[in-house]
Amino acid sequence: MFTTFRGGQSGGWKVTSITRVKGETLPKVEALSVISSDAIALPLLPAQTSWRLAGVASHLRYTEKEEREKLIAVQAALGRSEATHAALIPIRKSAAWWELTQEERRKIFEDKSHHIADTMKFLPAIARQLFHARDLGMPFDFLTWFEFAPEHVSLFDELVGVLRATEEWTFVEREVDIRVVREV
Repeated sequence: MFTTFRGGQSGGWKVTSITRVKGETLPKVEALSVISSDAIALPLLPAQTSWRLAGVASHLRYTEKEEREKLIAVQAALGRSEATHAALIPIRKSAAWWELTQEERRKIFEDKSHHIADTMKFLPAIARQLFHARDLGMPFDFLTWFEFAPEHVSLFDELVGVLRATEEWTFVEREVDIRVVREV
């Protein structure tokens, strides 16, 4: 199952900001649509005022059994009615990251950066889903979709601050932070 994020003039989410965190940004758009389907959703007509990013939800990587069980126990599902705010954060990591072995990446991801352990406290207030895009030829390796209630915006800002302060983040060469609110 593919998930396609289309930035353009219409969609179920109103874009409130697109911020370049590192590397090249994406064009400004008015709205974001999120489409899950058996194929990558293509635009009807290509336009310079829109963009399309696609990814696939996959099994958890760099996660050990005990960590996985803890995540499942506290993680909220996407689509909660109170979660009217969201963020799409596409990230591309450097060639140096991909040249590391799986074990070396795991050590940086959790043993040094505490990606899972340090972010558990943000669950279940913030729901998230990681989509892998690297093998689809997308300009980003990962597309992370977060949903949260309006009262958790500052909590979400704290979460991304924690992640951006880690050793793992030093391998990020491109990141864009796209904030949206659900259209009612």
